Amino acid sequence: MNYFVIGYYALLIGSSCVAAYFNKREAFLLLFTLTLASFVMGIVGGESTLWSVTLVAGAIGLAAGTAYAFREFLAIVLPREAGKAIRGAPLTASFGLFVVGTYTITALFAPVIAPFGEAEVIADAFAPADESMLLGADQLGRDMFSRVVFGVRNTVGLALVATLLAFLIGAIGGLVAAVRGGWFDQLLGRFADVVMSIPSLIFALLMLSIFGTNLVTLVLVVAVIYSPRVFRLTRAVAGNVVVMDYVEAARLRGERMWYLIRKEILPNSTAPLIAEFGLEFCFVFLLVAGLSFLGLGIQPPTADLGSMVRENATLISFGEITPLIPAAAIALLTVAVNFVVDWMLWRSTGLRE
Repeated sequence: MNYFVIGYYALLIGSSCVAAYFNKREAFLLLFTLTLASFVMGIVGGESTLWSVTLVAGAIGLAAGTAYAFREFLAIVLPREAGKAIRGAPLTASFGLFVVGTYTITALFAPVIAPFGEAEVIADAFAPADESMLLGADQLGRDMFSRVVFGVRNTVGLALVATLLAFLIGAIGGLVAAVRGGWFDQLLGRFADVVMSIPSLIFALLMLSIFGTNLVTLVLVVAVIYSPRVFRLTRAVAGNVVVMDYVEAARLRGERMWYLIRKEILPNSTAPLIAEFGLEFCFVFLLVAGLSFLGLGIQPPTADLGSMVRENATLISFGEITPLIPAAAIALLTVAVNFVVDWMLWRSTGLRE
């Protein structure tokens, strides 16, 4: 048994004792559970397994530290009320905000961040990483780092536009249906049921095979697929508001439909709709990346995270992690947005610990 193994177990046991002494119940349970699990993993997998656990724990610790520092930064620079709300956010939410902010900066300043163009061939196929190529080259000799940066810009931008269009169509339809009711409400509801009954990926593949794979068609198809989901939520939320007394009073005053929507219903439905926007963005983002992986999304030579996974998939057979980099970029943004959405839903429900 070497010094690393001795130090590893000593650190865990010592940290568990400190947590127990200061009556930190959750921290003690976490640390001591990790200690027991490490004993088993050390016996089964040896020292290499303990190194893996150490790296994972270090990555989690780094993420937690970054989230804490970013939360404190936002609490200082934001206005007082917003800063107070951010300071009360969990670390997962602040980590999600940090990741979303990083992706936003990457998308906006991609030409400045990327050292090469997204379609520029600068090396041999699958060239290893060096001082000019941080992540090596892809199957055509293009810089992988530059491709990932532009891929974030293109994939996130397209998903954001499609989500905005889907949300605009679905939200307006749901609000109008809630206010008017009757046959109009029934007609839109049945149309939404028909679209939602078709699996999203199959519907997208069918429409793109018929109408082509240009960006306009892709945005429209994705918006049509996900707008019924937004319609259903908006109709349900607005339906609970439209029966309130203040809405009936506005009707009796002779206010028109758009006044009721803008002044009475929409302000009281904002919180769940904002949370739904984040969830819809995740769904759209994954669908766009999946379509690109299948060859029907963003077309080459334009960089896209989904197509980059497909193009470099052969490297997995040789033990290279290059295809996992764009896949990790997809997963990281999806998890980060869900962290933020969970926090927003928690706040909108009015529940407090």
